[in-house]
Amino acid sequence: MIISSPFKHLIAITLLSSFGNLAIAGAQKNNHHAPEATAAEAELRFRDIPLLEKPFIDTTPAKRKDAITVGKLGTDGGNKAMVVKLAKEIAEGKHGKYDSLLIAHKGKLLFESYYRRGRINLPHFQASATKAYTGLALGRAMQLGYLTMADLDKPLVTFLKDLNPKKFVEGVEKITLHQAMMMSSGLSLTREQLDELRKNPDQIKGQKLAQAYLEHSAPVTKRSQVFSYKGSDPDLVMQVIEAVVPGSAEDFIKKELLNKIGITNYRWPQHLNGLPEAGAMASMTSRDMVKFGILAVNKGKWNGEQLIPEAFIAKATDRLIIPTDEELHYGGKDVSKQGYGYFWWSADLKYGNKSYFSRSAQGGWGQFIVLIEELDLMVVFTAHDNEAGYLQTLAEKILPAFI
Repeated sequence: MIISSPFKHLIAITLLSSFGNLAIAGAQKNNHHAPEATAAEAELRFRDIPLLEKPFIDTTPAKRKDAITVGKLGTDGGNKAMVVKLAKEIAEGKHGKYDSLLIAHKGKLLFESYYRRGRINLPHFQASATKAYTGLALGRAMQLGYLTMADLDKPLVTFLKDLNPKKFVEGVEKITLHQAMMMSSGLSLTREQLDELRKNPDQIKGQKLAQAYLEHSAPVTKRSQVFSYKGSDPDLVMQVIEAVVPGSAEDFIKKELLNKIGITNYRWPQHLNGLPEAGAMASMTSRDMVKFGILAVNKGKWNGEQLIPEAFIAKATDRLIIPTDEELHYGGKDVSKQGYGYFWWSADLKYGNKSYFSRSAQGGWGQFIVLIEELDLMVVFTAHDNEAGYLQTLAEKILPAFI
């Protein structure tokens, strides 16, 4: 699905940098606009989007009609010089292939920047950050009474009425929604099995996909129900959403989650089974990623309305399980105790002699919404580099600017 919305020009007091120079445009009272994708560019594959001629760096983000409160870096918090120094380093490619970096502090967006293929109006691929949005959709269903917190501990098959239990492999009938949300269902299908399912999309429409997973998996045991990053678990969660909400999961997500927080310019394609992709493939603008962060920071509230139960947000963003080192990717010398909740990651980020607990939605190749409650800090960025040390850079370069 592709939904577009018009954007007004962004008038900003900006700090522009080329790859070798940095200049404060606001000193001459010049007006500059954040880079926008043209209609033609919006239709391109990500890799075909032309690189920006100059990065856009703004220490006074413009107020837009998007319910995001803005402020001024330095005046409303943060060390401006330190953040600008990092922005210059990003522009020079020293920290990976970033496309955007936004920072909010004490409820205000204080810094906004775009690099390479980043555009203010262009939804950026989210990879596995999509999982966090799927989880929030389940939380929305809970707030509206289609599920309860107690349902998290029920067998997942309880909600899927079109399945044939006689064909299940041993143990799958005990998988709870809680375990699927933690990527700990214990399901195990080979790459060859998954490829075969994809070759026959008519055989996995609707709940047939869940049937296939539960029928072709290796037997599920307590020993197998450990953290394992795979696509089947979020797929099963999306199956539950589809089963319990009125209408379709796609319409529900649009109406009851995205529209509620003002997200209209996004992509969220369908899986081969006809439901929205649950584990990846969505695309969101950087500012809309900030909105998801605001929803989590405010414990499920948006403009005073409780959209998602506070208890669900707390559990989703908690450190419920500690993955093994083999399951981790974005680490560093100042990143420790990485954990997982309901499709949200957590980690301790160290600066000096103190560590700060962080919660984050994460997508491969560098899509992050990082929340550090102790500092009332949110860092959002998009990138296309799977080798960069994103959390380590945050710990080294951003934390000290707000401590």
